[in-house]
Amino acid sequence: MAASPVEPRARVNSRVESSETAAPLRATFLDHLTLSVRDPEASRRFYRAALSPWGSREVALESGEIAFGPEGSEDLAIVVEEPSGPVHLAFAAPDRQTVDRFHQAALAAGGCDNGAPGERAHYHAGYYAAYVIDPDANNVEAVFHGRSA
Repeated sequence: MAASPVEPRARVNSRVESSETAAPLRATFLDHLTLSVRDPEASRRFYRAALSPWGSREVALESGEIAFGPEGSEDLAIVVEEPSGPVHLAFAAPDRQTVDRFHQAALAAGGCDNGAPGERAHYHAGYYAAYVIDPDANNVEAVFHGRSA
């Protein structure tokens, strides 16, 4: 039996928002992430503060992991293991103010600045982000895919 033909669709840059609405044209893809950490208390302090602009909470899981995220979406977990290497993770911010608050809170919690809040037009117009290095050398980003100011 021959495969059904797939109707071609126009390619859309999934990170650019519609010119008619403020809603992004992309859906969130990642469901959850577990980070290996050396110092769980340093990581708890960092993520508790850095994710507070999202109204994040901290939940102890039966597995012994600690999870962070807004209620019902505690999708970032930490586990005490030797990290395999630094990773880059980015949190979707609902607005520029959340990016700004993330950066300030993450630095206050001991993170190292890796890029102050600002537009990164080389990605696309309206890409507003900030970067901080966490206690295990991960590059943690908050990004708003909005219109330019």
